Amino acid sequence: MTPFTAELLGTTVLITLGLSVVANVALEKTKGNNSGLIVVAFAWAIAVFVGVFISADASGAHLNPAVTIALAVAGKFDWNQVPGYLLAQFLGAFAGSILTWLAYKDHFDSTKDAASILGVFSTGPAIRKPIQNIMTEAIATFIFMLAVLYIQKGEVKLGSIDGLPVALLVLGIGLSMGGPTGYAINPARDLGPRIIHSILPIPHKGSSDWKYALVPVVGPLLGAVLAALLYGLL
Repeated sequence: MTPFTAELLGTTVLITLGLSVVANVALEKTKGNNSGLIVVAFAWAIAVFVGVFISADASGAHLNPAVTIALAVAGKFDWNQVPGYLLAQFLGAFAGSILTWLAYKDHFDSTKDAASILGVFSTGPAIRKPIQNIMTEAIATFIFMLAVLYIQKGEVKLGSIDGLPVALLVLGIGLSMGGPTGYAINPARDLGPRIIHSILPIPHKGSSDWKYALVPVVGPLLGAVLAALLYGLL
């Protein structure tokens, strides 16, 4: 695969599995309805794990604009490649959102609560205070990015299991910091599906909450860049 294809495919799988667990929890008449944050956090970690081992060899498995930009800031990635990676990640987020909708279409159609429908596609705060919400996303992504920069690859490659540390990192962040904002920690993960939510013909879907849309973009980018700058200083 080319790096572009790897980022596109890896992000598509990541978003499909990640959004689908939220759909399973939030939508009406599903087998997993109301199963809670722990189920969501574990499934998102597995989604990251699968996306990483699909794409790691070809692209380095960024799957996240905040990671791509932070690696460039840290001098570990060529700025000339950044636009192509970002495009692939957002296209993957679009594709994953559509696949989730297709898989759960009957449940989207039967769910009348607009907030539950939007919650499948994008994050939202438990307490809406934009500055505090940005800070929460920035702190979570700062920890995520700093840890990613310090993950050491062993001399012996373990194949797919090489992606396990990042998956466990995402699991830990989800379980510990997922409460306030839903831990986007990835601008493509939130903005891409939010755009698709605004387009898809879903009954009772309501607003796409564009007033909140900058929070899960600005927060992760800020946190990731700060992590890259600290890494450079250290």
